[in-house]
Amino acid sequence: MTILDLLRLIRKHIALVIVLPIVCAVLVGLYSVFLMPDKYTATTSMYVLVKQDSSSNSTMYSDLSASQMVSNDVATLLKSDRVAKQTADSLGLSSISDYDVSVDSSTTSRVITLSVTGTSASTAADIANGMVDAVSSIASSVMNVEGVNSIDEAVAPSSPSGPNRVLYTAVAFLAGMFVAIAIVVLADTLNTKVRDHEDVEALTGLPVVGRIPVAKEAR
Repeated sequence: MTILDLLRLIRKHIALVIVLPIVCAVLVGLYSVFLMPDKYTATTSMYVLVKQDSSSNSTMYSDLSASQMVSNDVATLLKSDRVAKQTADSLGLSSISDYDVSVDSSTTSRVITLSVTGTSASTAADIANGMVDAVSSIASSVMNVEGVNSIDEAVAPSSPSGPNRVLYTAVAFLAGMFVAIAIVVLADTLNTKVRDHEDVEALTGLPVVGRIPVAKEAR
């Protein structure tokens, strides 16, 4: 099937190609508005402070690569069950599994960025700050780190960070268009009726030497 044939099919079934994407977009848009709750993201940043070596004036792991290894370890520790449990206990929560935790550790510094996303803006901020406190105490006891100091405390965001309803609606529209075109092409492929002289040539292997036009009814 050529592009021209495909365009002819789409033109022939233009109603389906237009209506189905619109229906999909409307349904997904309504679902995202009425059934998908707003989510809020609270962000905080922290600095990993390594203990000083008493035998010298330089700090332990003073070189950049070693410092980055410590920061990576702390970033990994932030995602551990121990930090999650200690944070939940300190906030009086049964669990923080309903909140998404994202950790970003820079490759050129000891600064770690922590983002917590959930349905409650205030709880997301409390969890982010609680995780900083928890990872600081745990890292000090198990990693020989002096502390993990908060640079910017997380505050409750005033506006939601998601869901991206416009993106979902646009994707649903495109998906609906793809499905409509697929239906049109599949229906045409399964249609075994002889529709024109090209079908006759394909079936018989003989060239068509003439065509008899359909006579219009005389007025």
